[in-house]
Amino acid sequence: MSKKKYLSRLCDTELQLALKSAGAVLIEGAKWCGKTSTANNAAKSVVYMQDPDNTQSYQAMADTKPSLLLKGNNPRLIDEWQVAPVLWDAVRFEVDKRAERGLFILTGSAVPPENVTAHTGTGRISRMIMRPMSLFESLESNGLISIGALFNGKQKETDAISDLTIEKIAFLICRGGWPASIRQERETALRMARDYVEAIIHQDISRVDNIEKNPERVRLLLRSLARNISTTANYQTIKQDIEATDISISDKTISNYINALRRIFVVEDINAWSPSLRSKTAIRTSEKRHFVDPSLATAVMRINPEGVLADFEYFGFLFESLCTRDIRIYAQANDADVFHYRDKTGLEADLIIRQRNGKWAAIEIKLGNKQIEEAAQNLLALSAKIDEEKMGKDSFLMIVTGGQYAYQRNDGIWVVPIGCLRD
Repeated sequence: MSKKKYLSRLCDTELQLALKSAGAVLIEGAKWCGKTSTANNAAKSVVYMQDPDNTQSYQAMADTKPSLLLKGNNPRLIDEWQVAPVLWDAVRFEVDKRAERGLFILTGSAVPPENVTAHTGTGRISRMIMRPMSLFESLESNGLISIGALFNGKQKETDAISDLTIEKIAFLICRGGWPASIRQERETALRMARDYVEAIIHQDISRVDNIEKNPERVRLLLRSLARNISTTANYQTIKQDIEATDISISDKTISNYINALRRIFVVEDINAWSPSLRSKTAIRTSEKRHFVDPSLATAVMRINPEGVLADFEYFGFLFESLCTRDIRIYAQANDADVFHYRDKTGLEADLIIRQRNGKWAAIEIKLGNKQIEEAAQNLLALSAKIDEEKMGKDSFLMIVTGGQYAYQRNDGIWVVPIGCLRD
C-alpha cells in the first residue's frame, strides 16, 4: 500500500471528519476519480473486491461468512463493495456490534439497486461524494482566490494572475481531472477519456443493473448530452437529437439510460435554486445538463483541444462545465451545495453556492472578457431580486473567466480566472 506519490485531495479533510463521526464511511464517485487512492491513504488495511487473483474466494466468503472480509486493522478499506452488496449489511451489523467510530471505508463506482441492502445505514455509515480532480488539486490553479475566504469576508484583494492560456484550458477540458492522466504525455492523457467513454457504452452502463443496453443508443444519448452540455435541454430535445439520426428511442428508454448513467456517476446535473424573491416571479425548475467531467463530452464528440478551439461557442459551454466541476468540489469543501438559477424573465446565474448556514453566492461563467459587463449586470439584477429578509444578502458575486487577471470591480463583483480559484 504505497502512499508516496499520493496527491492531496480536498476531500481528505472530509474523510477524516467522517471517520471521527461514524462507524463507516462510504466514498462514492465515478470510476477512475481517485476513490481507492484517497481511501487507501487513510486506511490501515484493505481488501480489493475486484482483485482477479482473489475475487472468487472473496465472493465465496461474502456469500457464506461476510464477517471474514471485515477482519483487519481499522479503518479497513473494502474497495468496490457493491460487487458483493451483502457487505453493506455486514458492515452495518459490525458497526452496531462494536459501537466504535472509524472502523470501515467503503468505495464504490456504482450505486447498487435499492433492494440489495436490508438497511439504509443511517446513523452508522456516512456518505461522501468524490469527483475527478479540480485544477487546484492537480496543481494547475494557483489557488490565490479562495471560495471559503470570500464567504468569510477574509479574501484579501490580490494581484492574482493565472498562467492558464486559452490553449491550455482547451487541453485541460479534453484531458479531464482523472488522476491517472495528470502526469501523462499529451496523447496518452487524452486517450484515457476516450477509453472511459467506450467502457461506459459497452460495459459499465449495462453492468450497473444487469440489463443489457443498446450500445448505439447509449452512444447517441451521450452525444446528445454532450451537445447540450451546460443547458437545460429536456427529454424532448434529447429525443429529437437522437431520432435525427433515424434511430428511434422512447422517453422511457431515455429516462432509464440517464438514470443508469447517474448510478455510475457519469451524469451529474445541477438542480435549480428556488430562493425567496422580493416580487412574484416564476422560477424555472429544469436541471442543467452536466457530465461529472467535461472530458467525457469532448471524448464522445470525438474532438481534441484543437477541435475545441475551432468552435468558440461550444468552447464556452465546455468551459462552463469545467468550472462547474471545480466549483462543485470547492463548494463541497465548504459544506455547501451548488445550484443554478433562471426565472421566466430570462434572468439567470450559472451557479449558486449555498452553505448549510444559509449564506449564498452567485456566479456567472464567461470564457472571454467581452461578456464580463453583461454578466455583472445579471448578477446585480439577481442580487436585487432576492428577499434579503428571508435569504440574507449575497456573501459575494463572482464572474469566473478564462482570462489571466483577478480583480474586484468597483461594484464589488469579483472577476476571477479559473486558474486562480480554490476552495
